[in-house]
Amino acid sequence: MITYNEIKKNRQIKTYIQKADESLIALGYTEHSFAHVGIVAEMAKYILTTMGYPERTIELAQIAGYMHDIGNVINRVDHAQSGAVMAFRILDKIGVDANEIATIISAIGNHDESTAVPVNEVAAALILADKTDVRYTRVRNRDFTSFDIHDRVNYAVKESKTIINEEKTKISLNLTVDTEFSSVMDYFEIFLERMILCKKAAEKLKLRFQLVINGQKLL
Repeated sequence: MITYNEIKKNRQIKTYIQKADESLIALGYTEHSFAHVGIVAEMAKYILTTMGYPERTIELAQIAGYMHDIGNVINRVDHAQSGAVMAFRILDKIGVDANEIATIISAIGNHDESTAVPVNEVAAALILADKTDVRYTRVRNRDFTSFDIHDRVNYAVKESKTIINEEKTKISLNLTVDTEFSSVMDYFEIFLERMILCKKAAEKLKLRFQLVINGQKLL
């Protein structure tokens, strides 16, 4: 069985992640490099581990998390679907079992909010892990005067924690937001669709999703 560590060492996958991020730099997007995919993989692991899923399911979620944005090397539009096709070719070529490939590519193909559906537990964990990675270090632009709303919202998030409660009934995204850079309403303007998707993904895992900004429960 292919392992997450083997996937991380795969030179072809590394190249696609790097080149995809370079494309997004040219388009003016926030960071989608190894930092982002690594955080997503580890958060997916945390979610499924905490909820008691089997080790192999957890590892498949890590693999999906690490590979989920490679489709950006083709185009930002429909990158989830193109990334799933790319992942299929790579994983099939290195001999991954068809059932496991199916789980991974269905998660990748369903992670973007425009078309996303938490079709299985791995997809649900990937959605939650991806959409909760909000942090000021993802902003590359250092010219505050040219910030768009996405830059302002991400830069305003000084601390971000995603936590499942002890009862394993609720997953909370807790943000500390500097309102000098962005208002809470700015956050909702661009992230409401993502938060609704997180709610659906959480329900797939029998959890309730909660958004907390500066100590105030908003969702």
